[in-house]
Amino acid sequence: MRGGRPGVAITVGGVAVLLAALDAYVVVTLLIDIVRDVGVPVNHLERATPVVTGFLLGYVAAMPLLGQLSDRYGRRPLIHACLAGFAAGSAVTALATAMPALVAGRALQGVAGGALLPITMALVGDMFDERRRPVILGAVGAAQELGAVLGPLYGAGLAALVGWRGVFWVNLPLAVVAAVAVHRAVPPGRPAAPSLTQPPPASPAESRPASPAGSRPPSPAGSRPPSPAGSPPESPPGSRPGAESPYGGRGRVDVVGGALLALALGLLVVAVYNPEPQHAVLPSWGLPVLAAGAAALAAFAVWETRSRVRLLDLTGVRRAPVFGALGVSFLAGAALMVTLVDVQLVAQTMLGEDAVGGAVVLARFLVALTVAAVLGGALARRIGDRPTACCGFAMAAAGYLLVSSWPLAVPGWRLTLDLVICGLGLGLVIAPVSSAILRAVPPARHGVASAAIVVARMMGMLLGVAALSAWGFHRFQALTGHLDTPLPFGVDPADYARRLAEYQLAVKTALHTEYREIFLITAVLCALGALAALTLTRRDPAPSPASPQESEPVPQG
Repeated sequence: MRGGRPGVAITVGGVAVLLAALDAYVVVTLLIDIVRDVGVPVNHLERATPVVTGFLLGYVAAMPLLGQLSDRYGRRPLIHACLAGFAAGSAVTALATAMPALVAGRALQGVAGGALLPITMALVGDMFDERRRPVILGAVGAAQELGAVLGPLYGAGLAALVGWRGVFWVNLPLAVVAAVAVHRAVPPGRPAAPSLTQPPPASPAESRPASPAGSRPPSPAGSRPPSPAGSPPESPPGSRPGAESPYGGRGRVDVVGGALLALALGLLVVAVYNPEPQHAVLPSWGLPVLAAGAAALAAFAVWETRSRVRLLDLTGVRRAPVFGALGVSFLAGAALMVTLVDVQLVAQTMLGEDAVGGAVVLARFLVALTVAAVLGGALARRIGDRPTACCGFAMAAAGYLLVSSWPLAVPGWRLTLDLVICGLGLGLVIAPVSSAILRAVPPARHGVASAAIVVARMMGMLLGVAALSAWGFHRFQALTGHLDTPLPFGVDPADYARRLAEYQLAVKTALHTEYREIFLITAVLCALGALAALTLTRRDPAPSPASPQESEPVPQG
């Protein structure tokens, strides 16, 4: 897909991505006001978890299918549809008076808003060449990360003026303005692809002078004769009949595969939702629903191996770079979620900060992440995707090792330095992994490939939350199970004060041990990410000059 105004188109897409990302994090500061209005007691905030997970589930589950639809019908119609769905979800959320409507509105926002990111990433692949892609993908990734930085502050500031419902009503005119800009800047039609009616680029051996008139040059061994005039061109070797053409033909959309994946993700999210966390790590339905989620994932895998139309068709594509990019994205998502959750917990439980103070501490990491997302694109353009991603993960691993060694009273300069190192490291990974998978697949599959990268990352975040909760609950109980809470009855006040101080120090020490182990695990995840990044594609080498043997003319006669 060429034409249009690439710079304006990507700017508009980036603004749409930022709008969706802001709403992904806006509930952080609005949640208490929202749930109070819909009848959830403040002392049972765990019942409001679906407000967050509903958006996240919608954000992840629909990405692959909508990315594939953008490959078939074009980027502009799908961006318009997503903006319309995002506006509708915002209206439902703003009108909600009970939890079911609130969760439904947030889920619809997630479905539509989540698809804007991979479609915009695919648009970069459509409109820019390989050399320019990393920098622009880094900028799009920075827009996504900027939403995490600005979302809580944006929500709090706007709610102070128009209330929490007004925060969602504002999305309607913004979506209309974005839709008009998209219509003017993004070219219509489906992604451009090589034409099957044109011969592929000639190899040196095939570029020899033509044979005399009336004679047919000998075909290389294993090649097929040309199709008769007027007949459809044959499918590329290895392709399945009826499957979507990697060259941009109108193929079918894998609705069954998308539905199975969405079902599996939904079951996994429901399995880890525990409205009574004081009794167990998982709810009573946790294990059977986890098993059902695993069965749905298995069914998805079986379907994708046997279906004529696949959600991510890897026919004719080198699989190692694709799966390597997905693995890198998954590990980056897990590390990111651990940081988002635990840094705020460290700030509030060990450093004595309130919720706003915890957000300020976390902002040091998020600002560095956003800046590095842009720098990573520029660096990947110079040295390639593989070394940039490896260096980023290595830096992040070193940063998390430093964080794991924090003392009970960590100095402010040490806090800032270590979090900036972690943010810079993870930020450097964002652009190279997206650029690598776009290079590995043909243009007609850019939409679904970009969606797969984001889905892998969000799956890492989802599973990171589940593993974090399970490990943290287990370790804290093991470290504090022997402690008895001191009571002020029947003891001297001075003795009670001493016991209370000892108890609080023991709890704080247990938390410190828990956080240290979690950040050590995160450092290991980043080290694994550096190894996975070794599978990413390099830049295509420059074509070598033809050898004398290849450039010799074929003897005539």
